[in-house]
Amino acid sequence: MSRTVLVTGGSRGIGLACARHFASLGDNVAVTYNSSPPPDGLFGVKCDVTNTAEVDSAFSAIEEKFGPVQVLVANAGITKDTLLLRMSEQDFTSVIDANLNSAYRCCKRAAQGMLRARSGRIILMSSVVGLLGSAGQVNYAASKAGLVGLARSLARELGSRSITVNVVAPGPVETDMTAALGDDRVKALVEAVPLQRMATPEEIAEVVAFLAGPGAGYITGAVIPVDGGLGMGH
Repeated sequence: MSRTVLVTGGSRGIGLACARHFASLGDNVAVTYNSSPPPDGLFGVKCDVTNTAEVDSAFSAIEEKFGPVQVLVANAGITKDTLLLRMSEQDFTSVIDANLNSAYRCCKRAAQGMLRARSGRIILMSSVVGLLGSAGQVNYAASKAGLVGLARSLARELGSRSITVNVVAPGPVETDMTAALGDDRVKALVEAVPLQRMATPEEIAEVVAFLAGPGAGYITGAVIPVDGGLGMGH
C-alpha cells in the first residue's frame, strides 16, 4: 500500500535520490525545496524549513494531497565552511537553524499524525563529519552531531507508539556540493576513504529506504554510517 513520504530538501542531490527511490516503490512522495523545484513526477512544496509557519503550511498541503506523512526524511541542510576564528555568529547560527532546528520543526509536525496513527518512520540525514569532526566545519559538524541526540531522544519518546527514529551518516557523496570543492579537495577526501571512492546519492537512498521499510521495524535510535569506512570507530 502506498505511503505518504516527505523528503525535505528533495529537489537535488541525496534528497532527490531518496525521493525518486520512494517513488519507484510506489509511494506518494512530496519534497520541499527552497529555490529549485523538483523534476516532474514529484509533488514539490516550496518551503523555508527555518520558518515554522512555512513548515506547518507545507505539511498541510501534503496532508491535503496525500494524507498524513507516514515517512519523514529530514534531509534539508546547508554549509558555510570556514575556520572558527573567521566564522561569524551568523555563519554558525544559520547552519544550526537550517540543519538541526529545521529537523526539530519537521519532526514535531510529523509526529502529530504519526502518534494518531500509532506508526511512522523518521530518518534524519546526518554526516560522518558529525561523528568524526572536520576542521573548518565546526558549525556543520555541530549541527550534524546534534541530529544524533535529537533522534535518540525522539526514539525513546515515540517508540511506544511504534514510531522509529534513525540517523543516516553519509561520508563523501557525488553531489553538486562536493563537485564545488575542487579537484584537490575531492582527491584528498577520496584518499581518506578506505573504499577509495565517493558514494553515489543512490547508495544513500537505498539505506534510507531500508530504514523506512518493513525489514527495519525493530531498528530505532541507530546511526547507520554510509561512508566507505571513513568514520569507523566513531
